[in-house]
Amino acid sequence: MKRTLSFLLLLVIAAVGACSLLLPERFTINAPLGQLFLGRGIEAPDEATIDQRMKAPPGFRVSLWAEGAQGARVLRFTPAGDLLISAPRQNAVLLAERDADRDGRSDGVRTLVSDLQNPHGVELDSGWLYIGETGALSRIAFDPGETGPSKDPSGAHVQGDLERIVTGIPAGGNHWTRTLRKGPDGWLYMNVGSSCNVCWEEDTERRAALLRFNPAGDFAEETFATGLRNTVGFDWQPGTGQLYGVDNGRDLLGDNFPPCELNQIDRGGFYGFPVVNGYNTPDPDLGEGQEALIATARPPAHAFGAHTAPLGFHFIEGKKAPAEYRNAALVAQHGSWNRTEKAGYRVVSLHWRDDGSIEERDFLVGFEVEEDVTGRPADAIEGPDGAFYVSDDYAGVIWRVEWTGGP
Repeated sequence: MKRTLSFLLLLVIAAVGACSLLLPERFTINAPLGQLFLGRGIEAPDEATIDQRMKAPPGFRVSLWAEGAQGARVLRFTPAGDLLISAPRQNAVLLAERDADRDGRSDGVRTLVSDLQNPHGVELDSGWLYIGETGALSRIAFDPGETGPSKDPSGAHVQGDLERIVTGIPAGGNHWTRTLRKGPDGWLYMNVGSSCNVCWEEDTERRAALLRFNPAGDFAEETFATGLRNTVGFDWQPGTGQLYGVDNGRDLLGDNFPPCELNQIDRGGFYGFPVVNGYNTPDPDLGEGQEALIATARPPAHAFGAHTAPLGFHFIEGKKAPAEYRNAALVAQHGSWNRTEKAGYRVVSLHWRDDGSIEERDFLVGFEVEEDVTGRPADAIEGPDGAFYVSDDYAGVIWRVEWTGGP
């Protein structure tokens, strides 16, 4: 069986290579093929690789905080300081135990919930662990364990059976991940990406959209915003409460178009998919004759590079970071696949200027060097200790970036 799979993978790689050479630029496939087609990752990098490649801004220190988290995607900290990790390729939610022995690393990674259906989003609220599966909103009772410092394992565990409280959510397709966030209004927000690269969806209300569910009203469902091709990461800006989300632009239009996006998302807003790309440029396949719909599309607040694939998006409180990072945002760019030269494969920070414009800066780089990929960031969040934690679904690790003020 393994030989057959290996042989098939070789055939796929050969076919992809031939296509990249013979077909136009817009059909290029250029990414880690084992992950792209089979979900396979690589071993965690060694210390020499980390020292040579991984770079953060001056004053920040980069370290490897946890290993053995294959396919790690969304991150959420528990009240006890443990780290929840969604692992959709494992159909599981993992838990990385906090660094109780103070050696600079997690005390171990274990499976917390298994037998799920491509879980991606994880959120904690009122004693429940909520999970965004590809076709359902689920929950299970969760005990975070002790909250004080201890040399013993935290004892965090789930209780009872998993309950799928909302089913029938559009599942699968090109964009099958369902991120989950609790909003300041108490509702649970969930993204549902498009089923395709570009198309007219059958479920026009709930595909390429952001949904929300009211826990106080039997999880009544509402479509919050539409025209969002694949808004994997979203968060609310401190102070203003404004919702922002990143969106992945479509493929097969060449190396440098369209840009990926950051959108300021308002209730009832339409953000352009599938009729426009970027700053409301009509789509070459589906934009013709859609002038009335195009006129209602809201342009992005910021444009990323084309095909950089922004996934995780989180605002920074800046408990320990320098002042320039307070109220900035981190974006994990998973990296391109449909591009002759790779782009993305990094974490960037976004900084709002006084005039409302946004500056993009590199924050954690080294995942890709001269087309060689050793990692793909999927999420980036601020921990309770003020450090920043980054999931890497290719190497199966969690990175830690800490402000030290030193070189």
